[in-house]
Amino acid sequence: MRLNSYDEWSRLREVVVGSAENYVSHERELSFDLFFHDNLAQDNPTRSEWYYPRLTARREGADRRRLPVARAYVDELNEDLEGLADTLRGLGVTVHRPLALPTETAEVTTPAWSASVVPPLNIRDNTLVVGDEIIETPPMIRSRYFETQLLKPLFQEYFRAGARWTTMPRPLMTDASFDLSYVRTATVGGPTEPVGDPRPSPWDVGVEMMFDAAQCLRLGRDIVANVSTENHALAVTWLERHLEGRFRIHRVHRLSDSHIDSMVLALRPGLLLVRSDEVADALPPELRRWDRIVAPTPERNNFPRYEDDALILTSPFIDLNVLSVDPDTVLVNEASPELVRTLEAAKFTVVPVRHRHRRLFGGGFHCFTLDTVRDGGPEDYLT
Repeated sequence: MRLNSYDEWSRLREVVVGSAENYVSHERELSFDLFFHDNLAQDNPTRSEWYYPRLTARREGADRRRLPVARAYVDELNEDLEGLADTLRGLGVTVHRPLALPTETAEVTTPAWSASVVPPLNIRDNTLVVGDEIIETPPMIRSRYFETQLLKPLFQEYFRAGARWTTMPRPLMTDASFDLSYVRTATVGGPTEPVGDPRPSPWDVGVEMMFDAAQCLRLGRDIVANVSTENHALAVTWLERHLEGRFRIHRVHRLSDSHIDSMVLALRPGLLLVRSDEVADALPPELRRWDRIVAPTPERNNFPRYEDDALILTSPFIDLNVLSVDPDTVLVNEASPELVRTLEAAKFTVVPVRHRHRRLFGGGFHCFTLDTVRDGGPEDYLT
């Protein structure tokens, strides 16, 4: 089929489900620490450690440090990904998969830095599909610099069928490329692990555009884009110029550190799923008039218990990261019974799917998928 995806809720026809093959470690270095900054909370008596996690191994200067991921967790993640793919196929959706990472020791190397490659798991992050166009976005984590290469065979098929295909400018990603102002200010989460001064590089060009597609909420001809840093702002300016006349970009500021799909999702026209009323109140005025379902507070026993040195990457609200198959059907983590009941009470058909280790791998069903074909078109939902 031809590429066609304008929104988050219309009937899903084709989707990519990510891969975790050869996921063996997390690598802590500057870009990783900045991306997960809001979960680097230090001791704070007003916040429980389970609820607001911290990364337990500190970064020292700009040195790389690989922290292994237990094989048992990766095996169970792969089982859950296969279950997600099978569930979608059972609902009549065509499922595509990226190329698997071929080795556990893959490295990406540029003139300025090197990083260990991670598999294409949270597949939505580095590709923005707007209508009939694939836009590869400028990565925010060095280890994911060439992740979209593992989608190239599929992108070529869509291109041959008529899709547009664009790659935003790739950043050099030296230390000086990152806007550090966000991480050096107090956040609602309290004090965070300090980030050291950037190391100079002969490749420095100043702050560059870096932006993930998961910072966007797609609503027909309208795209809501979260901007928390100058890196994001530069990228959104590029998007505004590139999409001018076809799409309208609505900026929201610091709704989250980066991604917004565990803050707000559109379940159908006129209805949002939000983490809190405060999140909804920060949206553009047109969206504030939509009805909203506020996600229930997760319970502690919804999540596996891990060793003290496990790297916890998300808040428990990760299960808000649901995937809509049509305006009435939504895939929800079976381990989030409160959210299942809330959506069923709102008359949704809820399809429970297993996903155990979402806090270790930083993604839910929306993160793990890239919808490439939906029935919806370029409607005006915010006019």
